[in-house]
Amino acid sequence: MNEPLKPDRMSGERLSAWLDGELPEAERAAVGAWLREHPEEAARVRLWDADAEALRQRMAPMLDEPVPEALRRRLQLPPVERSRWALAAAAAGLLLLGGTIGATASWQWQQRTQLLAAQRAPAPWALRAVAAHAVYVPEPRHPVEVRAQEDHLALWLTRRINVPVKLFDLRQQGFELVGGRLLPDGDGRSAQLMYQDARGVRVTVYLRKPEEGTPAAFRYERQGAVGMFYWVESGAGYALVGELPREQLLALAQSIYEQGGGKP
Repeated sequence: MNEPLKPDRMSGERLSAWLDGELPEAERAAVGAWLREHPEEAARVRLWDADAEALRQRMAPMLDEPVPEALRRRLQLPPVERSRWALAAAAAGLLLLGGTIGATASWQWQQRTQLLAAQRAPAPWALRAVAAHAVYVPEPRHPVEVRAQEDHLALWLTRRINVPVKLFDLRQQGFELVGGRLLPDGDGRSAQLMYQDARGVRVTVYLRKPEEGTPAAFRYERQGAVGMFYWVESGAGYALVGELPREQLLALAQSIYEQGGGKP
């Protein structure tokens, strides 16, 4: 990792080390500055981070699973037989060792499948962000409650949802702020900001105060044609929703982050 930093290129090895926090402070700062000057590469690195976080979340529960009792008993056999079993188990992929182990493995597989399905399911508030997007984005005359030109928009929403609302500038990505609205959100309230590009394509930013213990991990979901990045940071939940390619949506999320919208 001793290659010099170049203005137009950065190795995947160095970017990966930066993402994992393995670089010295000075070099880490230099890579960070390079990424700020290369937004497309920054978006690619954020995709790596999102994929790695999704993998960590899906695999973590397996590390804490108890060893089945039948397997415990099997491992207490004499060394020769245990070695024989280990070879067979490795060859069979730990599928079946008699009726007892087979039944235990089947039960654990069902539990694991249910757990992973629950982890893959979007958070309820993120689904509400998609629903609100679907309701208001097609609206031709009244897509927002308060227009972007009205100075009190950010302050009004901040007071209503008890979360600092910033009007993000996404013009560099080709999107102008249309305005915002107040929404019901479970037992509380949320805010929706709407942006539109020159083609009339709209994206929304959904902001809310998350419940205690809500996971902060940055996640990507797709609901039909609609993609969404959502995360929690500094006491606020953010969901960016739009019918855009994943990379383009991620670039918008990166811009929101850099403007103080939490860390994706």
